[in-house]
Amino acid sequence: MRAEQARQLHLREWGPEDSVPSLGSVFGDSCGSASGQLARTSAIHPHPSLTTLRAHVVSPTVKRQVSVPHHAITVSLRVFVSALVILGLPTLAFAEPSPLMPEVGHNYGEHETPRMTALGGPTRAGSNSLTALYSNPANMAAAQLYHVGAFGQIYPEARRQSYGGAIVDSLISSSGLAGGLGGVWTLQDPDGIRREWMDLRFGLAMPIGDVFFMGLTAKYITLQQNGNGPLGASEASGGLAGTNIIQTLTFDAGVTLRPIKEFSIAVTGHNLTNAETTLLPLMGGIGMAYNTGEFGLSGDASLESRTYEAARVRVNAGGEVLLADRVALRGGYRFDQGLESHAVSGGLGYVDPKYALDVALRRGVAGPGYFAVVFGFTIHIESMGLGSSSPDAY
Repeated sequence: MRAEQARQLHLREWGPEDSVPSLGSVFGDSCGSASGQLARTSAIHPHPSLTTLRAHVVSPTVKRQVSVPHHAITVSLRVFVSALVILGLPTLAFAEPSPLMPEVGHNYGEHETPRMTALGGPTRAGSNSLTALYSNPANMAAAQLYHVGAFGQIYPEARRQSYGGAIVDSLISSSGLAGGLGGVWTLQDPDGIRREWMDLRFGLAMPIGDVFFMGLTAKYITLQQNGNGPLGASEASGGLAGTNIIQTLTFDAGVTLRPIKEFSIAVTGHNLTNAETTLLPLMGGIGMAYNTGEFGLSGDASLESRTYEAARVRVNAGGEVLLADRVALRGGYRFDQGLESHAVSGGLGYVDPKYALDVALRRGVAGPGYFAVVFGFTIHIESMGLGSSSPDAY
């Protein structure tokens, strides 16, 4: 059965139906007190998050129950929030234009979850949950889950910040139909080009048998660029102030083939309406992933045809290890032919049966030198008993 395959899928994100504390009980103290607690608890609770967790299964019919103390959840979330404050706040006070070319911060108009960044980008074949909505919609149907989450992306040198979230539900019907809804707001280089855009998307995915998945995502994009161009405050180069220079509907599509439970191949297309703009480039990609449940390797390549004079290739590769069913260590590499850039990345994930916390870092080591910090969390609704699930979901 498809659910039995899903049970073995690497980076599974659900657990037993225990109760969880209210948001008020988790965040009742101020961020200041949480920051103080960070130093005292870091040795016991590694900073972390994993967007995936292997199911706790002893046999197809017997589950090992996991009891999560109230204080453990509270401390883990407070530590995570405190770390985000430490990482994020210093980067928001931009005072001058970015020294980098705009293409670095724009990142082809793509949005990355922490796992995507940590692995270097190759999630076309091996994704699920929120990551699938932003990389390959077909994979939303690869596992039975109901997840809500949010994430942020900060590029200090490129002066970019993005914040968004999504809901992915593959328990909609007994047919296996999966759906996802997400949105991301981005501001790039506010003291330079001041590019601001909104990405709203809705995706559907359907399994065909147990080995083939296909999906489609509709995206509504609006973009303004209200900063100064090379001539300063000039109508000739300063953009169209207060006016959307992009306001359009476009589509992403993907298919995934999983001939055996450990191995997947995927093909994707992005911005398929071909808007003929470098801000929303037409792209295609292919990816492969191999996951054993505790160890995974993935790689993919994409071709982009609008940003530069000729088509350019990006190649990504990464791996991850799951430790003690809770902590994921991730690393990756990305080559961008257009930017003539080599970048390395890494990240940590921590997964509780009812939530996941993630953080990732990318560094350009050749070509443009830049950092990207991506962080996020996911709440596993189906493990709280708030969403319906089929009898063979676990």
